[in-house]
Amino acid sequence: MISSGIIPDIIDTSPKGLVQVNYPSGAKVESGKELTPTQVKDQPTVSWEAEDDALYTLFMVDPDAPSRAEPSNREFLHWLVINIPGNKVAEGQTVAEYIGSGPPDGTGLHRYVFLVFKQAGKIESTKFIRKTSREGRVRTKTRDSIAKFNLGDPIAGNFYQAQYDDYVPILKSQMIN
Repeated sequence: MISSGIIPDIIDTSPKGLVQVNYPSGAKVESGKELTPTQVKDQPTVSWEAEDDALYTLFMVDPDAPSRAEPSNREFLHWLVINIPGNKVAEGQTVAEYIGSGPPDGTGLHRYVFLVFKQAGKIESTKFIRKTSREGRVRTKTRDSIAKFNLGDPIAGNFYQAQYDDYVPILKSQMIN
């Protein structure tokens, strides 16, 4: 994650573990491999080495909004689930519903980063961001959430890269501000 610039763009410490991310399309996230927005449009299955009696937080962010060269909207929050028991993501509390990659045409490759944190205890949140809403997703800071919820260093991570394809206009048409 250091060579990709994720450290220091999003976090300060490299996670020791790997987040396994598998999409219904058959695509698998492999540290920096390029995937298409079409391949990642549906919510993936995610797992990591977890303790059954611990709670975890999962982030997926794009630090390259609107482009890696000019990330003025850094970071765009694609997915956030808190209070995940072990690695049972479906049993966690979704704060921001999953949205696949939607890099604007002509902005090159974007990094899509998955980070998992072990929680010190249950996080209370009544916040919820619908899949179709941009509100609450633009200019988020993973570091702010790490500090707010006392998450410490990430225990696992992974990322892929994606650039514009023909699915992006369909995704954008579903979004509201």
